[in-house]
Amino acid sequence: MVSHSGLLTVIERAARKVAPQLRRDFGEVQHLQVSRKGPADFVSIADKKAEDTLVAELKKARPDWGFLLEEGGEIEGDPMKPRWVIDPLDGTSNFLHGIPHFAISIAVQEPHRSGKGWGEVTTGLIYQPILDETYWAEKSRGAWRHDQRLRVSARRDLTEALIATGIPYMGHGDMAQFSRIFGAIAPYVAGIRRFGAASLDLAWVAAGRYDGFWESGLSPWDVQAGILLVREAGGFVTDFRGGTEVVERREILAANDVLQSKLHKLLAGALRNA
Repeated sequence: MVSHSGLLTVIERAARKVAPQLRRDFGEVQHLQVSRKGPADFVSIADKKAEDTLVAELKKARPDWGFLLEEGGEIEGDPMKPRWVIDPLDGTSNFLHGIPHFAISIAVQEPHRSGKGWGEVTTGLIYQPILDETYWAEKSRGAWRHDQRLRVSARRDLTEALIATGIPYMGHGDMAQFSRIFGAIAPYVAGIRRFGAASLDLAWVAAGRYDGFWESGLSPWDVQAGILLVREAGGFVTDFRGGTEVVERREILAANDVLQSKLHKLLAGALRNA
């Protein structure tokens, strides 16, 4: 059985502490109190409870680390120490509609070497409570589902590729841009899926279930753990320009080396022709 670091043990323990309460709330989803955070963007009581539990558990283990949270924003810690980047319930809309496709995403981000801002992510975990699937990665130690080593898909032909994406919706995203990209990619691939949880989309790219993924408008807590998983599984992750500013530009394209190149050409062509 593969062994992982003590830090990863801390993260998995925190995720598994939250999981039972999420499963209970999911079973009673019709009774959840829901507050409106924005157009078509809901936050459940379950979401808030999960984040509070994660913060409390992780603070016990690393009291001087900061946090970047989907609901709670930024909590400053020692600037010379890493911080946690957390989405306590990625796929909230799925959760609230009784669709069992959501996850907890936790990443560890190191301070930038310059001493200003934040640098690379070195540890990440994505946990699917319903299927009890734990995806995790540590820098230079590979990507894993439980104790099974993950590799991105080996497919090289777009006609055989199943690609995941996220679709803009009310108040979120650029529908015109998405339509151009979709129109450029769809005729060349075997299928496109939109399941509504970007962290799991990236975990599934790392596992070879999906052959590629693109989306724009995502936040750091949506992608930081998943980016590490894909890269540690041998995949390539770039922004829409082919660069590394995935989080800064809020653009992500992920696949194996050959498909990433082919998808990027189609995507870039769609944006040039706008």
